[in-house]
Amino acid sequence: MAVSRALFGAPPVLGAVAPAGGPGCATSRIAPGLDGSPARPPALIAVAHGSRDPRSAATVAEAVGAVAAARPDLDVRTAFLDLTAPSVEQVVDAVAADGHTHAVVTPLLLGSAFHARVDLPGLLAAARARHLGLRLTRADVLGVDAGLVGALRDRVLAADAGHCFADRRLGVAVAAVGSSSAAANARTAEVATRLAARTGWRTEICFATTEPSVTEAISRLHARGAEHVLVAPWFLAPGLLTDRLVDAAPEAIHADVLGAHPALTEVILDRYHAAIADTRALSA
Repeated sequence: MAVSRALFGAPPVLGAVAPAGGPGCATSRIAPGLDGSPARPPALIAVAHGSRDPRSAATVAEAVGAVAAARPDLDVRTAFLDLTAPSVEQVVDAVAADGHTHAVVTPLLLGSAFHARVDLPGLLAAARARHLGLRLTRADVLGVDAGLVGALRDRVLAADAGHCFADRRLGVAVAAVGSSSAAANARTAEVATRLAARTGWRTEICFATTEPSVTEAISRLHARGAEHVLVAPWFLAPGLLTDRLVDAAPEAIHADVLGAHPALTEVILDRYHAAIADTRALSA
């Protein structure tokens, strides 16, 4: 997947300054405009779910750090919806204090459930009321992106090392969080369908918080003729729920989470640029 560079091109060679260092800040560089005034692209605020598990925050930091490394011309910051600091409110306040007039809030969420549809929009509405001079644009969720399905395939292949699962007897239980929304779960189930279409593997969807469970998915795969079953977590970072999956199916091989995969970097930047393009189209 190619990342669009049309809106803001390659990192500037001249006029860069040291990182601003505000909450959640990964990097910040400012290039001067033609009139000599600071002209910088919108800040990118990557918003993750948050977890009490320190592995989760560490993985998110690595993933967002990869985005900052790929685009050193952008002010890239990390915020969390819950349980982990800094909060969305804190990072938006810091971005406004640093003089930004536009920020793109990019959810690091794989599905469009409650956090994406209700929680985050509410937080941003309150932030807009506090900072009238700061435009806040909300990007789309990561979703069932082809690049991320490719990353999931890579995680399965890495877990396959030494097991020779390349044959079509492999069964993959794609394990996601799960939602109270049947529509959201149906959209997530597309991950398993797309992975099967891409690889020829037998796949089943399962969820950590609702039905079907990982044990149900494994039973279905064996019933379909799979001799080897591997659990592929459709999670960005490890935590309580991925541990729950391991505890529920200790006999299965468990692939790693998506984590800081190059495809994730590309998708985050694609969502950022698409949000800017949509904003410009609406204001044209």
